[in-house]
Amino acid sequence: MKDFFRHNGILLLIVAILLALVTAVVSLLLGGVADPLSNLAGIITTPVRNGISAVTNWTEERYNDAFQREQMKQENEELKKRVAELEEQERQAEAALQENERLRNLLDLRPSNRAFELESAMVTARSTSNWESTLTISKGSAQDVAVDDCVVDEYWNLVGVVAEVGENWATVRTVVDSGIEMGGQLSRTGAAAILEGDFALMGEGKLKLSYLPENSELISGDQVTTSGRGGVYPSGLVVGHVEEVRTEASGMTRYAVIVPETNLDSLKQVFVIKDFDIVE
Repeated sequence: MKDFFRHNGILLLIVAILLALVTAVVSLLLGGVADPLSNLAGIITTPVRNGISAVTNWTEERYNDAFQREQMKQENEELKKRVAELEEQERQAEAALQENERLRNLLDLRPSNRAFELESAMVTARSTSNWESTLTISKGSAQDVAVDDCVVDEYWNLVGVVAEVGENWATVRTVVDSGIEMGGQLSRTGAAAILEGDFALMGEGKLKLSYLPENSELISGDQVTTSGRGGVYPSGLVVGHVEEVRTEASGMTRYAVIVPETNLDSLKQVFVIKDFDIVE
């Protein structure tokens, strides 16, 4: 090998100089274009760089998408919450309007010769038993509601009578409950009788007017009110109207089937008559 370099050293030097000159000339002619070695390195590494760039871009897009989805989810939850709040405000406003309307009706229809102390209450529950017909209302002894207080709707139709009282609630026995009993009067004739619940009629949402005077003439549609006899209940409260007249099973007496004037199934607000008096 030493002999090879010794005898060919000049030739190898000449070849190296020529290669350097060729490389310099090529670089000069290409005017900034990469030399073959750099170009080869670029060819090899470019796909790798492109792959890394693609992965990086894909990762950034996925991250941005996930971030945007999370942000949209939060915004959606906030919008749902806001919509729920607005709907609740709308319901409260509608309830307030309806309550004001009922109060206006109550005041407009107040009997002119009566003075009443009233307590407004909301119906919070209804009996589901076949053995009774009751309502639970939102006022009680804390508001001076007492047993035997009459309860009316916004049109002064009798709803029932308070049967049990708690501190902030009361149970109302409705006019069709089998345990109800009070003096009644026919508005057209002035004839007095007894309003009482009947178990069979309670299932139909009705009650009866018993102990009718002899030879009393009743017509379908005749209005029946409270008589006020005994002073426990105020007089003149509309209970319902006559649907038909029937004869007791004994065949000895008659009674009238009464349809309540108030709709017990749809009541939302009622008014308890805590005290009453006749205005001269």
